Amino acid sequence: MMTHDQLLRKTSERFPQFEQATLLSIYEGGSDREFYRCINTSGDSLILVHYNREKSENSSYAEHAFFLRKQGISVPSVMNYSEQECLLWLQDLGKKNLWSMREASWEERRPWYEKSLIEAARLHRISLEKAKEEVTLQPAFEQELYRWEQHYFFEHALGSLFKVDPKIRNKLLSTHPFETLSNQLASLPRQLIHRDFQSQNILLFGNQVGLIDFQGMRAGLAPYDLASLLCDPYVTLTALERQELLDFYQQEMKKHQFVFSYDIEKIFWCCALQRLMQALGCYGFLGLDRGKSHFLEHVPSALKGLRHALTQLEPESHWNEFSSFLSKLQF
Repeated sequence: MMTHDQLLRKTSERFPQFEQATLLSIYEGGSDREFYRCINTSGDSLILVHYNREKSENSSYAEHAFFLRKQGISVPSVMNYSEQECLLWLQDLGKKNLWSMREASWEERRPWYEKSLIEAARLHRISLEKAKEEVTLQPAFEQELYRWEQHYFFEHALGSLFKVDPKIRNKLLSTHPFETLSNQLASLPRQLIHRDFQSQNILLFGNQVGLIDFQGMRAGLAPYDLASLLCDPYVTLTALERQELLDFYQQEMKKHQFVFSYDIEKIFWCCALQRLMQALGCYGFLGLDRGKSHFLEHVPSALKGLRHALTQLEPESHWNEFSSFLSKLQF
């Protein structure tokens, strides 16, 4: 990776007004990219991203941003970029995100959640065929990807975090209806989705919201994005608040004559189950394998959310044994 001096030089070459500038590192969760806020002597700022090519999606950010802005989605504008040097310069929308509002009253938070869901609904209504024609999407959510998320949970959450014996893990994975879940979700009509639509990836500026970290955009289920936000382990929502927001999203889609061909609330909880397994696997991998121990703080919340999602799928008794197993886990 480049030094700060090299990054500043690359920046001033493209933006002469930033010749005398300060580069401040911005922490970005589990990302393998480096983020900086570049501030010049006049107080103007921009965001500089230095990424690597280990994940193919990192190279798609600029392409996706141009496409999304053309479709009317609120995302930071790309001010310059270099694919060869793996550098991106983005509009700075500020430091405030939806996660930073987590302690605010529901009266204060609700309008921001509604604005976020309006953007999500707008994204989900984009023609998937149009997106496929104009940008490189990540592999679609098919049965194999859902199964990969499940295996990720069994390895990094049940294995690494909870120390469950491999024989028990293998038995659980083979004897419980995980494959049925992945097949069910993969069989449903797909929309264009964000893939990581959670509170830290929604910036608040002025009276607007802006989406970031959309480079994993792909064909999938809209309820997966909804579950990522409304069952976000980083933030607490009551059952009533979550239902209000789910109803709001459905009304927003209906206003634009978009009708889902399936029971969106049932599939929402199926997606929540899937998403929370993925999140727990991620916390185990990042927290233990990558040494980012602060991710372990969110394990209890994610586990609680996973248990709750299972209760919402009752009386589907094929989940009873897995639910009983989860109830005994301690962290």
